[in-house]
Amino acid sequence: MCKGKMMDWRKPGFRKVIKTNSILDDYDVFWHKKLGTGISGPVRLCIKKATREKFALKCLPDTPRSRTEVNLHVMCSGHPNIVEVYNVYANDVQFPKEQQPRARLLVVMELMQGGELFDKISHSKYFTEKLAAKYMHQIAHAVQRCHSLNIAHRDLKPENLLLKDSSEAAGIKLSDFGFAKIDDGNLKTPHFTPYYVAPEVLQAQSYQQQRRQGVIVTSKPYTYDKSCDMWSLGVILYIMLCGYPPFYSETPSRQITDVMKKKIISGEYEFSEDDWLSISPEAKDVVRRLLHVDPSMRLNIDDLLSHPWLNDAPDTALKSPAIISNKDGFEDIKLACSVQLTTLRVPDVSITLKPLPHVTNPIIRKRNLRRGHQSVDQSEEPPRKQSFDSCQVTTLRDIIAYCIRPPKADEDDTKLNDLVTRALHFNNESEVLSDKLTQWQWDGQKFNQKVDKNSFAESLRQLIQQISAHSVDSSKTS
Repeated sequence: MCKGKMMDWRKPGFRKVIKTNSILDDYDVFWHKKLGTGISGPVRLCIKKATREKFALKCLPDTPRSRTEVNLHVMCSGHPNIVEVYNVYANDVQFPKEQQPRARLLVVMELMQGGELFDKISHSKYFTEKLAAKYMHQIAHAVQRCHSLNIAHRDLKPENLLLKDSSEAAGIKLSDFGFAKIDDGNLKTPHFTPYYVAPEVLQAQSYQQQRRQGVIVTSKPYTYDKSCDMWSLGVILYIMLCGYPPFYSETPSRQITDVMKKKIISGEYEFSEDDWLSISPEAKDVVRRLLHVDPSMRLNIDDLLSHPWLNDAPDTALKSPAIISNKDGFEDIKLACSVQLTTLRVPDVSITLKPLPHVTNPIIRKRNLRRGHQSVDQSEEPPRKQSFDSCQVTTLRDIIAYCIRPPKADEDDTKLNDLVTRALHFNNESEVLSDKLTQWQWDGQKFNQKVDKNSFAESLRQLIQQISAHSVDSSKTS
């Protein structure tokens, strides 16, 4: 299953000794005990043989990108608000259905058993500005740790904010450094999660797209810096205070629309009177200064930590737990924000739903108005399973359409990788799709071999037929 691999780890960057002996010498690994699923594969449970302590084991393909992720996470470790990395192994691992072992990095991390921050908030019986400020204070300290090392996290979102346990005193810790990068003042890659993306990151994406299309001929790249993290903190705080994001897609099936992009780039959001009337002016001031479209005018992390509201917030009760806990109002947001899946997620906890007719979520209100009525009759809505299957099939058909169209000159596989990542998100329980991708040497981020697009498209057509047949059988059974 796993054996040690001798490697040259004398390359600069790693501050923790990378072990090359087999991880099985030191830990019992429960390969079938999944704590969560990340874009690079499941996070598993492991137990240290010497002490019988439980840890989380993150399995990454041994690539330069993974080495950077581990390196930056290790650099930030040793802080009370950062998930701790204890050991890193360079091993060859052969998973079931793989023809041969593959080089992987096995990262032994702190086990976070308290779930995600927003799950905790959704179950709060009494959530206040003071508690929101307490949580933001801890999150800000985690970001301060990163920024003090000149590291931009670039993927701050609620799914990456985890709790050690379920106790009231449990602290928040930042996880998942998959998009993190040293900030040399010239960050270019538009890594982001919808809803939390800063304007300058979207502008970097637009610049790159125009460059590829030949619209922009200048060689000077559009860049951004770690202040993009501060914008993401503003979005997180906004949601904690009112229960929904300041920017969201008007089309549930799309993660981010052109209208949404324009609103983010222009900083166009509002403090709805229905939901923000009782929230303090100081809290709104923090949000405004974090969601400033000009990065140079945005609060930096030290300014945020010294803001009066974080240190003396009022005990005003907030409505956000009821809105966050409403599955119909918040599911679209969580789906879109999970395209790059969190790799350290405990099993989902049950959520108590507020009756839909009583929901005050403005996202739902706007969608109801577009449909021409003020309320939603749940009995008239199609079952959630049907819409999810539709997303499954749609994302697969998008890949097929891309594969069979005539190729463009100088085209790389970036678009194909993006489409496969999206399909994996909506088919995250499909072992058949995972098996097919394994056959094409998909490592969780890209293909490690040249893909015969026609053959790949044909294999996906067969998978769609299987999904359709399964849906028919299920409907007959029900």
